[in-house]
Amino acid sequence: MTYQEVFVLFWNQVEESIQEGNFAKLTMAKTIGKPNLRNIFVRPIYADDGFKVLLKLRYRSKETEDEENELTIHEAFDVINSHLKTSFSSVLLFTTTKDVTFKINKKGAGRITEHPPTFHDITQAKID
Repeated sequence: MTYQEVFVLFWNQVEESIQEGNFAKLTMAKTIGKPNLRNIFVRPIYADDGFKVLLKLRYRSKETEDEENELTIHEAFDVINSHLKTSFSSVLLFTTTKDVTFKINKKGAGRITEHPPTFHDITQAKID
């Protein structure tokens, strides 16, 4: 399977965790090279008008201000997907039941691994 196909399976687990109410956080790490973009974080916003996320782009350079945007999960997917294999080689999903890691190896193959949960409670994003 291509990394894109494996990523779709990973993203299905992201959406499932949202539906089950145990989505805690999503993080892109393991940069490729030394881009100015250091991390991408996605935190939940459980609101009366539906589920949204706060997507934060954190930069290495102190001259570049971090960006925060309130998005739907589908909009967040587009941002995360656009940075796969160009800026980042891994995505970590943290839920209250398990942690799921998606990685792309040097040959371009994707892999999903699961681990015990890091988070036991969900901390919603604070909107400034």
